[in-house]
Amino acid sequence: MAGPKRLPVDPIAEAKRQWLAHGWTDAAGGMAAVTSIMRAHQLMLARVDETLRPFGLTFARYELLTLLSFSRDGRMPMASASARLQVHPTSVTNTVDRLEASALVQRVPHPDDGRAILIVLTDAGRDLSLRATDALNAEVFATPGLSSDDTDTLVTVIARLRHGAGDFDDPRPQPEPL
Repeated sequence: MAGPKRLPVDPIAEAKRQWLAHGWTDAAGGMAAVTSIMRAHQLMLARVDETLRPFGLTFARYELLTLLSFSRDGRMPMASASARLQVHPTSVTNTVDRLEASALVQRVPHPDDGRAILIVLTDAGRDLSLRATDALNAEVFATPGLSSDDTDTLVTVIARLRHGAGDFDDPRPQPEPL
């Protein structure tokens, strides 16, 4: 796939220059950081979407299938999936609807909680998740567009941002450093 035409100037750097010229000095660096992260998200999501398209998956569907494949029995309550994926329960419901229509997951009543529903990964869902992961590993994750050192630094810095925003608590005991 041909990428978008390269611009002769970095529009985020130009926006920062404009922020400074307008006297918004205190906000210029933050504007550039936020805008840079949002643009990087667009670029990465485009690569992921292109890789997942042949599998008929969106990233949300891939994440749910992979989350289920990592679980002990390939199943979990819908509320747990919502919490672990950090998305609204309605989003999980919509994702499950689509995966279930493709016979990649099933809904079953929770054996111990009559109010809860379990999402169960089917064999077809497990197979698709593994094949999609192989493709993402080869086409996106192994070569994210940064050196290994830059990738480690980026993950560390963004983890600090996420932690400061209340995205997660420090686990005890500490896992291996990112």
